Order: sequence, then structure tokens, then C-alpha cells
Amino acid sequence: MTKMLASVRDRREAEIVLKGGADIIDLKDPENGALGAVAPETIREVVDFVAGVRPVSAACGDLPMEPETIERQVEAIAATGVDYIKIGFFPSDRLAQCIEALAGLAEHKKLIAVLFADHAYPDDLPAAFAAASFHGVMIDTADKSRGRLLDHLAPGRIGDFVKAAHDQSLISGVAGSLEAPDIPRLLVFSPDFLGFRGALCENQKRNAEIDEAATVRIRALIPEEEMPDTGASRIDYKLLAARGYFPNPEDSKLGTDKIFVRDFVLPVQIGAYSFEHGKAQKVRFDVTADVLRVTPNPEDMRHVVSYDLIMDGIRTIVARGHIELAETLAEQVAAFVLEHPRVTRVVVRAEKLELGPGGVGVEIERKRETQSASKPRSSTNPGTIDAHGGRKGIRS
Repeated sequence: MTKMLASVRDRREAEIVLKGGADIIDLKDPENGALGAVAPETIREVVDFVAGVRPVSAACGDLPMEPETIERQVEAIAATGVDYIKIGFFPSDRLAQCIEALAGLAEHKKLIAVLFADHAYPDDLPAAFAAASFHGVMIDTADKSRGRLLDHLAPGRIGDFVKAAHDQSLISGVAGSLEAPDIPRLLVFSPDFLGFRGALCENQKRNAEIDEAATVRIRALIPEEEMPDTGASRIDYKLLAARGYFPNPEDSKLGTDKIFVRDFVLPVQIGAYSFEHGKAQKVRFDVTADVLRVTPNPEDMRHVVSYDLIMDGIRTIVARGHIELAETLAEQVAAFVLEHPRVTRVVVRAEKLELGPGGVGVEIERKRETQSASKPRSSTNPGTIDAHGGRKGIRS
């Protein structure tokens, strides 16, 4: 299950996010860069305060790609007693040496490699981190002035990143100026944790103070699990309802609303003719979904199914490569949308715009198979990782 990582500067902020339900208390100083390091004495103070109730992580700072420098700083952070150590890796001809320099330490400390979406890296890095015994890898943004993570990477590519980590038995994290509407878009890829700083602060300014109400709002959007130390449930039933589970059968009788995406045009590798291979052509999508209501008065992201999920699904499918038939494309889009447990019916229109004076294509209607509304529906998302799949986990 995806956990919530909250980045804080000191014990006082750690106390706020701990009270607000954060799963991982992460120490970094936003005044000192994307992974600004906090003083070791402050880290020790937070470790002592949290006292094992939740895992604690700490960033090593924005370090030059010098093996000796990185190894020395990681050892200093490890000495504070944190559970996880986050190390930023930037593109460099010494990148491989920096990874290898930490292999010995990684055998007995949980090291998390941080890559940045606003930089380019070799494709084989997850395998390199796994070979060096790293515990996990996460994607973030280096230059916070240049936008959010989703301004740099399409959702499908973030999903690919998560899958590449899991394929190497690494835990995966996703961060980068994430906001509340990003959460349902990213949960479908089953990252092991989502990281937040700005979204938890006053006026969403990452250099401002942590705000208790903002922390609670973000926590409410991420499903929680049973607390292992007490057996008490931290399950948010409003959130479960938003995902199609109705503890009170009367809640399932509110009917449906429609959400839609219209005139969404993308270049698509599509066509059965030879002249259609090797080049993209414009395709227009119109999608309407019937969505189960969970409250008479929607107030936050728990109560809605975002149209972003439809557009993300289309982009992800299109990015996979050439598709022979418009019918195949429409079926794949319909199946993706119906994966959401609150969607009961979907109409998909896929229209090729470059084969004549108007458009040609197909429109299909598909419905969810009847299921019991009294039980949670399991996702058919291929990115979902089974809890017993052998991947390294984040433990409290």
C-alpha cells in the first residue's frame, strides 16, 4: 500500500506531521536545495522524538558527484540512526563510481537513490542501484521553480519508473511539488510512497511552516492500513467509498454522475495500412463515464473521479506504440477507465482526423460487470504489486 512521506525541518514540524498521520518522517531543509541536508543534531533529536513509532529518513544534501564526498556524507547521516538515507544522483561521468562507492554501506543501511525528472539519465540505473544493494529509488524534481513532477514526466512514464524499480526489487518513491489532485493520478501506479513538502505548508509554499490542516487534507487522500503496533484501524471509510466500497449500503443508492473529456487530440501511431506505419496521425478522443456518487455534497478529491485519470489513461495507452485499429484503441481506453471501481459505464469515441475531409473512427459503449457493492473491488491495473510479491517493504 502506498505510504505518505512528509518532509520536515525539525522536531516541531515532525510532531505536526506525525499527529497528522504521516507514515514516514523525512528530514530535509528546503532552504538548501531540493535535498537540503539538516544538521545531524536535529536529525538525532527527531529520531529520539519519533522513537520508532514511524520510520525516519533524511536527505544528504545536493552533493557534487564525487565518490569520496558522497560516501563521507552518507556515513555521517547513517550515524544519526535514521531508518532511510536519501542520496541525490545527478548526471555525471562519475555516476557509476558514486553508486559503487556506497555498495558496502548499502549492505547494512537502507539507502534510497533520488533521481530528478528535470535531468536525463541512462535507462539501466535501477539495475545499477539494485546491484549495489540499494533499498529503493525515487523520482523528484531538482529545480522547484520549473514546475511540478507532472510538468516534466507524463503519468505513464512515472508508472514505467515505478515498474522498473519493482522489477529490480527496489521500493519506489514519487515526489516533486505534488499537489492534492496529483494523488489519485499517481496511486494507480502503486508507488511505495508519495513525498510531500509544499502541499503540507501554509499557502503551499515549501519554505513556509508546516500546516496541520494541510497535512490532514493530504493524508485523507491516501488510503491507510491497519496500524501494526496497536491493531487499531486507521481506515478512511470516505476514501474507501470513493473507490467503490460502501460500508453503509444506503450510500450506494445516490445514483451516478457523468464526467467527460471532449475534443482531446493527440498524435497516435495508428493504422492497418503500410503507409500509416512509422508516423503519427491526429486522433480525437471523446470519453464519457458514469460514476457512482458517494455523497450528496462533494467537497474534496475523495468525493470525485478526476477527468485527469481519463486523459492519463489515453496518454499511457498511446505511448505504448503502434495500434492497428481504432477499435482496439477504443477498447483499451474503455478497459482502462473501467478499472476505476466507481465507473459503471463508459462511452469512448476515437476519431482519426487525417484520412478524409472530416473524421473517421469508432464509438463504443462498455459497462462494468455486476459486482457486489458491499466488498472492495480489486484493481486489474497491471501495475498493482501484490503485498506478498517479495519486494522490499517500508516497515514502521
